[in-house]
Amino acid sequence: MPVTVEKEVKRLRELLRYHSYRYYVLDDPDIPDAEYDRLYKQLLSHEEKYPELITVDSPTQRVGDRPLTAFEQIQHQKPMLSLDNVFSEEDLQAFNQRIQDRLRISDEIEYVAEPKLDGLAISIRYEKGLLIYAATRGDGSTGENVTQNIRTMHSVPLRLLGDDYPEVLEVRGEVFMPKAGFARLNEKARKNGEKEFANPRNAAAGSLRQLDPGVTANRPLSLYCYSVGVVEGGELANTQYEILQQLKNFGLPVCNEMTPVLGLQACLSYYDDILKRRDDLSYDIDGIVYKVNDITLQDRLGFVARAPRWAIAHKFPAQEEISKILDVDFQVGRTGAVTPVARLEPVFVGGVTVSNATLHNMDEIRRKDIRVGDQVIIRRAGDVIPEIVRVVPGSRKTPLPVIQMLENCPVCGSLIEQVEGEAVARCTGGLYCRAQRAEAIKHYASRKAMDIDGLGDKLVEQLVDEGLIDTPADLYKLSVDALSALERMGEKSAVNLVNALESSKHPALSRFIYALGIREVGETTAVNLANEYKTLAAVKNANFDQLIEVQDIGPIVAKHIVHFFQQAHNIEVIDQLLSAGIDVQTVQQLVPDPQSISEFYGKTIVITGSLPTMSRDEAKQKLLAVGAKVTGSVSAKTDYLLAGDKAGSKLTKAEKLGVRVINESTMLALLNTKKM
Repeated sequence: MPVTVEKEVKRLRELLRYHSYRYYVLDDPDIPDAEYDRLYKQLLSHEEKYPELITVDSPTQRVGDRPLTAFEQIQHQKPMLSLDNVFSEEDLQAFNQRIQDRLRISDEIEYVAEPKLDGLAISIRYEKGLLIYAATRGDGSTGENVTQNIRTMHSVPLRLLGDDYPEVLEVRGEVFMPKAGFARLNEKARKNGEKEFANPRNAAAGSLRQLDPGVTANRPLSLYCYSVGVVEGGELANTQYEILQQLKNFGLPVCNEMTPVLGLQACLSYYDDILKRRDDLSYDIDGIVYKVNDITLQDRLGFVARAPRWAIAHKFPAQEEISKILDVDFQVGRTGAVTPVARLEPVFVGGVTVSNATLHNMDEIRRKDIRVGDQVIIRRAGDVIPEIVRVVPGSRKTPLPVIQMLENCPVCGSLIEQVEGEAVARCTGGLYCRAQRAEAIKHYASRKAMDIDGLGDKLVEQLVDEGLIDTPADLYKLSVDALSALERMGEKSAVNLVNALESSKHPALSRFIYALGIREVGETTAVNLANEYKTLAAVKNANFDQLIEVQDIGPIVAKHIVHFFQQAHNIEVIDQLLSAGIDVQTVQQLVPDPQSISEFYGKTIVITGSLPTMSRDEAKQKLLAVGAKVTGSVSAKTDYLLAGDKAGSKLTKAEKLGVRVINESTMLALLNTKKM
């Protein structure tokens, strides 16, 4: 084996440890993931060729041990203690006073404050910088040996950085699962039909206690260190804060929210600040931990029973409680989504009294098997709408009826549809339904629809709230006098709006179709419908089999169109619009001169990125004007991709499929090039 290979292996290991430290401890990587992967593969290649160079602390050795049949027990050389809790300002004040009394001082006490992570306590022992073993808290005296699983976690260094660490160092910390990783884990479980974890803490505990370390390796676990246990053959700093900074320098992750605070009021301010930001943190917490910063004072204060006198956990209001489902109502949102809502026996959770909780959709109800009369666990996090986590196991003593989705909208009576493959059910009475009227009218008046100048979102909401309009057809009944009487609406603005409404009465068929707000029918689909059917009457009468033959219309969109025009309420509003003077322009059947057809005529084009001199919408209009078909996604049927700056994934896909890629200047040149 060449000496240069041995040196290269050592260099790669040190480099990978450094970059892991930057990524997991400092949260400040200075190379992309792909470069890290490249270095890792180089090291792996050398070790496969020269296995005698493999060491237990190599970054390649995180996973590889065979599954265990059971966990061994490890006796903690220094017990892992629990913390006492306080739940109010008065309790915290009493804790602070006890410390001052015991120390016989009146000066403000300096504490270290940090979020109380909701995970699993762990003790990790290093000897001469090398990870020797890791154990759970267990009963405080004896824990389970989870060394193999801890080694799979990239946030845990297999060898400490530097050379100034104690010969023996036990670090104590919390293994937890970040919220994003928890969401991905449960999403994967849902797709595979597996049981989901109830919360990130259960997920972290279950992942760390896997007998197969290969399973743990695939779970998104993290670690934050918060204290030390046994320290031999070296000294650490004499304050809690400085010790944690030393751990950070050794390559161990420490919570960035940790900070020294002086006195009781500073503790309370920290508590209030973190409580406000709790939902924005990337991990779950259930309170704040305060520890006396001075280690000498900690030693003087000592311990009581199984908890230190110098530390306390200030718990947040409970986020989960048990209640009973009294009934289920169905609410219709502004976009027509029909959401089941549970009516509950009032319960105090998350700092407020909760009597309603969202059930999200019918798939969620079926998945959790929720029924009226069930005892359920309610969760409320911050300002998030309360939700039902699960039914209390064993609480259903007698059979209860299954909850069913309504057939008709509870607001307007229109049919409720749920497209196969979609979780959300929706009311089909978009133009008519009172719950959707404001959004339907805003869309109708928007620039890409009827383009009614002066009719902004706030004015639409004001007109709806005042009872002046119920449907888009009512817009054309508005008078200058009625508009002038509105708050912040002068006569001149009223006249301008009435004139704008009058000017909108001759829309192109494609604009009118788009303005109707049919689900999944965007501008391009509306243009394709107009070009295919030429008249509004023909579009209304098209059946499913005919619609799916139209460019870019698949089975789902075809169903939406058919359902929309089957609703008597929608037809009634359209008839009212026509009676109000709307004259939808028929698409003329043009037979172009072969000598004058643009290069883009009949071609399918996708636009992506930022164009130099025009917006994507302007480019789209130019292409549509010469008979092109502009779509939103690249496929094998795409003829051109018009790409600007930051084109992204569409450019990558187009290149993979061999689609011709052009820029703005090429498009302009081709627009003036006639097909011969």
